[in-house]
Amino acid sequence: MDTSYQRLVASDADLLADFLINGEWPFHGPAALDRDTIRQRVFDGFYDGDESWTFWIVEGGERVGLIRLFDLADVPEGGAPLFDLRVDSAYRGRGLGGQALAWLTGYLFTEFPDLRRIEGTTRQDNRAMRRTFLSNGYVKEAHYRDAWPGTQGHVHDAVGYAILRRDWLSGATTLPDWNDEAPAT
Repeated sequence: MDTSYQRLVASDADLLADFLINGEWPFHGPAALDRDTIRQRVFDGFYDGDESWTFWIVEGGERVGLIRLFDLADVPEGGAPLFDLRVDSAYRGRGLGGQALAWLTGYLFTEFPDLRRIEGTTRQDNRAMRRTFLSNGYVKEAHYRDAWPGTQGHVHDAVGYAILRRDWLSGATTLPDWNDEAPAT
């Protein structure tokens, strides 16, 4: 695949609005933003500024997905960045999400040499993203019950994954100690 990642610029505001408004995002909550709100968010730095950077996923010259990295201002203090990863429905199932996750993982660990971990969360029923996390060396670290608002008042469980720099460098996967609590007395 001829995939590249291009940083979003302010002049992309209309393209971003079209992408978000016209796309189908079944695992991104019920809130639909309007064109003016998206444009304003671009100009306010929500998508690209001190705390977040956004990249287009470009396949064969077409913008087919989006990566938004955020909480970047917390990284120098030992915080972990988060991300939003979206692939247009016409391009899903082709491995682009996995490629994008591998790219953003390498990009963040390279861009921030002191970064220890990267975190991501998805809905429990987003099986494709959960497989993508695991195939890229991320480990399930959390399960949040009734934590992700859905449509028509429905609430979903959320699942948290992370990758450690040392695991990324070694290709190993270290699991959390899930049995670290003393028995109740």
